[in-house]
Amino acid sequence: MSRNADLARRFGSPLYVYDLDRVTAARRDLFAALPDGVALYFSFKANPHPEIARALRVAENGAGDGRVCRAEVSSTGELAAAMDAGFDAADVLYTGPGKTNGELTAAIATGVRVFSVESLSDLRHVGAAATGHGVTVDCLLRVNSASTSSSTSIRMTGTPSQFGLDSETLPEILAELRDVPGTRLAGMHLFSLSNAQDEASLIAEFRHTISVAADLHRRLGLPVRLLDIGGGFAAPYLVPGDRPVYPGLRSALAATLDEHFPDWRTGTPEVACESGRHLVGDGGQLVCTVVNVKESRGQRFVILDAGINILGGMSGLGRLLPVTVGFDEEAMAGEVDLGRLETANLVGPLCTPGDILGRGVPAPALSPGDVVTIPNAGAYGVTASLLMFLGRPAPVEVILRGDEVVSASRIEFHRKYE
Repeated sequence: MSRNADLARRFGSPLYVYDLDRVTAARRDLFAALPDGVALYFSFKANPHPEIARALRVAENGAGDGRVCRAEVSSTGELAAAMDAGFDAADVLYTGPGKTNGELTAAIATGVRVFSVESLSDLRHVGAAATGHGVTVDCLLRVNSASTSSSTSIRMTGTPSQFGLDSETLPEILAELRDVPGTRLAGMHLFSLSNAQDEASLIAEFRHTISVAADLHRRLGLPVRLLDIGGGFAAPYLVPGDRPVYPGLRSALAATLDEHFPDWRTGTPEVACESGRHLVGDGGQLVCTVVNVKESRGQRFVILDAGINILGGMSGLGRLLPVTVGFDEEAMAGEVDLGRLETANLVGPLCTPGDILGRGVPAPALSPGDVVTIPNAGAYGVTASLLMFLGRPAPVEVILRGDEVVSASRIEFHRKYE
């Protein structure tokens, strides 16, 4: 019996399996790809499980050089997860275009002192909450640059957007931005790209981002004590494949920073990157079981016990879920016949025609009861899905370090009447 089949027998199916050794390996590799002195924020939206976040915060077992990963959060729920994982609230970066007064008040009360702001009104909301607590908080202006560099599946700048201040409007509102009580302009936040198609695209986008920040600093006098240049580090999603490495990034990024911000090596400005999927994507697998197999008008349907309620809820945005998922053949070895592939439609158990994980997927000859594994499911999995749809239970999330089960937990929901 394979490891995943054994875990499914012990904890039930479907379940997510997270490997902390792979998570810390991704942490180690990404820090090695960044120049010394560049800070790294973990984007909790990718996977807010506290055990994973704890493994990323400070490396263990020789998986790092003492560098500390910080937390980037966009809700009080993510902030609570960061606190559970031992992150320092003073180092948390709080982002998002729709921060409410209630969550701003809660974040500041927790000790958060750095916010990314998307507009003048957003800055004023942050300032009002800070003033109510008698503190002044540092704010990064998120900039929506008018131009872009490389192409990607998900662009974050260059178009009308709820994210960031349009770069061409900054001169006319700069005086107001500087004069919001309770806030101190501390730098810029430019996140223009997600899931770069290759290293060349990633490097080109970072070069463009840094040049834009330098131009705004020079022309407008925008402060840059902290410069967050975003991310774009890629990872395969729900299909077999290896997490990319970036052998040329370290020298290219350092050279670009030397050109535009010659004092960055001594902390003027402090430079930071962000990563979510790259750090956790290949550290997770979704283990599920074939419930039924049927034929319909010449097509084969493999019905799994995992659907869009626990996998790929963000596929509704048309961005994250690929046309097909794929199976991890190594994880299935010994459980199904890998010698014969057939074409099947993979669907979940939900009573909606939208519960489709892939059409025309090459798959082994599967039968009810077979345990299969969908790889690279550590990012945008259970918490990015339609967990409450149809009231089905959430999957168990099993944390491993080596062959040891560190924890097993399940998200549960309780209706509260007031």
